[in-house]
Amino acid sequence: MSSKDPSVPAASRPDGEPSAETAPAQHGKTRLEPGLHVVSTPIGNLRDITLRALDTLAAADEVLAEDTRVARKLLDAHGIRAKLSAYHDHNGAERRPDILSRLEDGATIALISDAGTPLVSDPGWKLVHEAVERGIKIIPVPGASALLAGLVASGLPSDRFMFCGFLPPKSGQRKREAESLKAVPATLVFYEGGSRLAACLSDLAETLGADRRAAVARELTKFFEETRHGTLGDLAAHYGENGPPKGEIVILVGPPIDAAPDEADIDAALIKAMAESPMKRAANDVAEAFGISKRDAYQRALALKDNG
Repeated sequence: MSSKDPSVPAASRPDGEPSAETAPAQHGKTRLEPGLHVVSTPIGNLRDITLRALDTLAAADEVLAEDTRVARKLLDAHGIRAKLSAYHDHNGAERRPDILSRLEDGATIALISDAGTPLVSDPGWKLVHEAVERGIKIIPVPGASALLAGLVASGLPSDRFMFCGFLPPKSGQRKREAESLKAVPATLVFYEGGSRLAACLSDLAETLGADRRAAVARELTKFFEETRHGTLGDLAAHYGENGPPKGEIVILVGPPIDAAPDEADIDAALIKAMAESPMKRAANDVAEAFGISKRDAYQRALALKDNG
């Protein structure tokens, strides 16, 4: 097969030849581009890590981890002996100046979280933000994400979705935030803990509507992986009766259910449109505006004209 075969993704260099970070490792070690490498790690199954992520973690000058104990297990599982240090919410302000200074001097530093893609409901945003402000290159190394895994397992519309993170722990605040999302025309994705799942689903059902389609995905990629589908009302009742489940949880709520247009509103729109345009054109315009069939709109227009 030619190296220019169009079925093989080209690297980012204009000549199509492999770039340094995608080239075969030299002397057992990949050459990394200087900058902050944001590396996604498995969300449960340790085999859900990319070859590029392993190369990056092995070659980086230092790996910043949310919890070094969790990170060490991952690195040990893949035989990686990397310099590892803690970077999290509690020490971030103290550590950032030195990290940024080293990056400006040309260091290659990898940032990981305990699981999944860093910065998605995890520490790291402030570091990346300040690095960008200083002109330091950010290199994403994509991989596992509970958000995306839950979305594709949910069966809910995936062409448009909104990640909402964790809702507030208190019911009143949770309802107010959910109310602000009620009309968003997209699948909503939340993270939640098992102990609050039933209460959260109950508040979502009350605020967004008990008949909204939803799914609860938990323990994704792990042995007891489960995705339960239903309405918000059904899911709230199930977890209310069966108690809190174990594991990391993703709640997904489908887009708002389109309500049937009010007949009086359609009639009013037809009367106004017919006063300005021929009946057929008026019916077509109203049909498009209300999302109804042109035939139904035309029949209604005839009835209004006959009764007029």
